Amino acid sequence: MSDRDAEFEAYFAARSDAMRGTAYLLCGDWHRAEDLVQQTFTKIYLAWRRIQRHGVMDSYTRQTLVRTFLSERRRGWFRHESVGSEPADWAVPSPDLPDERLVLLEALVKVPPRQRAVLVLRYWEDQSVEQTAALLDCSTGTVKSQAARGLATLRGLLEQERVR
Repeated sequence: MSDRDAEFEAYFAARSDAMRGTAYLLCGDWHRAEDLVQQTFTKIYLAWRRIQRHGVMDSYTRQTLVRTFLSERRRGWFRHESVGSEPADWAVPSPDLPDERLVLLEALVKVPPRQRAVLVLRYWEDQSVEQTAALLDCSTGTVKSQAARGLATLRGLLEQERVR
């Protein structure tokens, strides 16, 4: 095994679970999250030799993951694969997992993809407005407006759920 492959393998082992969690928050389906992570790390591996600064790999990987997710949503091919309106498999709730978290995850899946990406990056990944803008290749104003709209959408969805 070459040094390049060993470095990549170590990075993948260290970061793939965290990226899978982020991918799940973006798409709301564990199988699709696996696919997104696989596509992301395939792209990273193909560019591994050209990547000069391995110290910023998390940011680069997160950016690749989000762009892969958004690109997939634009193509819309997963919508044609979907059998029902609800995600096919939700994680089985554990006794210590509050119901509110499940309700929040269900609502997050219904937020439009771009807004969802901003919400996940800003509030789950704890990225700054500037870091989120860089990851999404947009302005800080766009991040702020998408975050505001996403939060408003999420609040509306949660309010609808509470009324039920």
